[in-house]
Amino acid sequence: MQKRAHLFSHAALVSLCGSHLGADTGTGPQIPVPEPVRSGRVSVMPRPVLLIHGFKDDARKMEPLRRHLESRGFHAEAVTLSPSLGQASLEELAEQVARFARERFGPYGAMDLVGFSMGGLVARYYVQKLGGMDRVRRLVTVASPHHGTLLAWCVPNPGCRQMRPDSAFLKDLNADQDWLRRVEVTSIWTPLDLMILPASSSRVEGARNIRKWVLAHPLMVLQRSCLEWVTAALEDGT
Repeated sequence: MQKRAHLFSHAALVSLCGSHLGADTGTGPQIPVPEPVRSGRVSVMPRPVLLIHGFKDDARKMEPLRRHLESRGFHAEAVTLSPSLGQASLEELAEQVARFARERFGPYGAMDLVGFSMGGLVARYYVQKLGGMDRVRRLVTVASPHHGTLLAWCVPNPGCRQMRPDSAFLKDLNADQDWLRRVEVTSIWTPLDLMILPASSSRVEGARNIRKWVLAHPLMVLQRSCLEWVTAALEDGT
């Protein structure tokens, strides 16, 4: 009888929170309340993960990874950055990430980040400069140009200039090592990457760097083995 009463009170609390946060009051964004997952006798909320796509992409690029993470018990959301062709600075794109995180996951509470390619740099700026460090538990970057890519010289847009080797933007990010003591950072990269040149630019000093042999840059968020590697990095130690 006590067990039934506990379950009833828990369900009532979830229902009350959902109706309060999800109500269309016209005063702010609606925050989805994910369904609790049963783990033995305890109901636990899925862990939030925010996925950030790369250059010239949108949220659809991260859909295979989003579905994979959902199947493994995460609550994954993918943001669309606009414009994503380098017309906007990476700081501006990071502001979009901050707004999206507040709207989808609320203003507080821990979450994880996964950034692909350019999205890894956007994620880092959010963590290091926009207060993300206070709520991000783990950051996984996938084939991201942490030290720039020579291909960025092909496009003169503001965002692309920031992704050139030795840019002021990258020097500033890489000079700050304190954030690595507060966020668990994993960088997954491939020596065969022809978009990040040199490919070793995807390594982050002081972080866990995982080298994998993947034939092409886009496959890093499409190939099933890559999806498993990202999931393992998020699950490690939990």
